[in-house]
Amino acid sequence: MKNMPLRRRTRWALPAALLVITAATLTACSDDAASSSAKPTAPASTASTASTASASGAAKLSAGPARRMIDNDGHRLAFHVTPGRLPAIVLDAGGGLDSSYWKDLVPRLAAATGSEIITYDRAGLGDSDEVPGPWDVKSAVDDLETGLRELGVTKDVILVSHSQAGEVATCFTRANPDTVSGAVLVDANLPEFFTDEEIARVVAATTPQVDAAKAGPSTKESRQLIATAESYVPVHRAYHQLSWPDGVPVTVIVSEQTPFAQSPEDAQRWRDAAAAFAKAGPGRTLVTADGSSHDVPVDRPDLVLHEIEKMAATRS
Repeated sequence: MKNMPLRRRTRWALPAALLVITAATLTACSDDAASSSAKPTAPASTASTASTASASGAAKLSAGPARRMIDNDGHRLAFHVTPGRLPAIVLDAGGGLDSSYWKDLVPRLAAATGSEIITYDRAGLGDSDEVPGPWDVKSAVDDLETGLRELGVTKDVILVSHSQAGEVATCFTRANPDTVSGAVLVDANLPEFFTDEEIARVVAATTPQVDAAKAGPSTKESRQLIATAESYVPVHRAYHQLSWPDGVPVTVIVSEQTPFAQSPEDAQRWRDAAAAFAKAGPGRTLVTADGSSHDVPVDRPDLVLHEIEKMAATRS
């Protein structure tokens, strides 16, 4: 899997919709901070500031990110760090994808902004240890908190979160509003999308995939899919009730095709959810990635880079 080209690996993962597009936060973060009968089809595959880095910083950049293995609660997590200044930009890939998803964007982003760039592998992905049992967003948030704390990054963080990582970003930001100074959510899972009707449609569309995973050999990927599916309904009902903190500015990039390119009704619901999210609070901007599939960072990297740069410039 790790040696597959990004396009091929993404297309392999995307049919497992619960992992990549609508993966559950199997223990929902708490909310103490603030119609067709047809089933949806499974989701389809899917002017910069100059760098002011010093010569030594440029040398570090050319050498590539440095890997740091960080221990948390009995497992190890891989964080990859490109040195730079604040704000620190943390890139978080969607379900079933590891930090290599951002490999082409990281050097461009570091050169354009001069910021510290951090990517990481959530538990069970990339070079990070697999953790048995259901995927728990509270644990995912704790992993990210621990990693950033160990790296000395405890303020002025910009989160860039794709797909499922939008759920991690929502819960992390709610728990750490003073740490996050801004976010760019890239075709991300948003609470507004997960109505009871939409949850039921997604479950119906993906049940054959989950059943096949249960019947087949046990692999890392099948275990993730099964664990994610187990508590999907109650967890996404809880996620639907959450809101983004008003004090943290956020840009929402929505793809033109959406994860549901073969289901016009669900695609429209995805776009409507992004629009509703953008209107629900101050400091929110909605951007459409024209011509893009759900893989906006791959299809429209210049757009993603531009929006991150804009957010970083306002926070500097």
